[in-house]
Amino acid sequence: MKRLPINFYKEDISYKISDINNLRSWINQTIVTEKKELQELNFILCSDEYLLKINQEYLNHDTYTDIITFDNSEDEGMIYGDVFISIERVKENARIFGVKTADELHRVIIHGTLHLLGYPDKKKQEKALMTEKENFYLSKRVFSS
Repeated sequence: MKRLPINFYKEDISYKISDINNLRSWINQTIVTEKKELQELNFILCSDEYLLKINQEYLNHDTYTDIITFDNSEDEGMIYGDVFISIERVKENARIFGVKTADELHRVIIHGTLHLLGYPDKKKQEKALMTEKENFYLSKRVFSS
C-alpha cells in the first residue's frame, strides 16, 4: 500500500504520536469525504515559543496559539498545506477540558485539516459549523487515542 503524503515533523520538542498510520488514514478519509484530493499535508509539532515566532513573523499577532495553518494549494480541490501545532498548548487545553492529550491533539489536527478544506472559524456561525465538523470527524476515528 502506498504511503499517504501526510507527514509529521517535530521542531524543538519531543512527542511521540501513536497509531500514526491509522491517523494518516483518518485524515485522508476526512479529505475524501469532503470531496477534495490530498496532495501533501505536513503537521509540524512544536513548542509555544516556536509557534509564537511564526505567529509574529507571518501573521503579525503577538499571542500564543495552539495552531496555525498555511494553505499552499494552487489548484482548486487539492489539499496542500502546513499545519503548525503547539504541543504545549495542546497539553494545557487537554488539562483544562479534562480530556486526553491525544484526543485534544486529534481535535487540533482535524481543525487544521478543516481549515484547508475551506472551513473558516472567525464568525460565530462559522465557529459553530467548525465545531460540528470537528465532532463529526472525531466520531469517525477507528483507532485508539
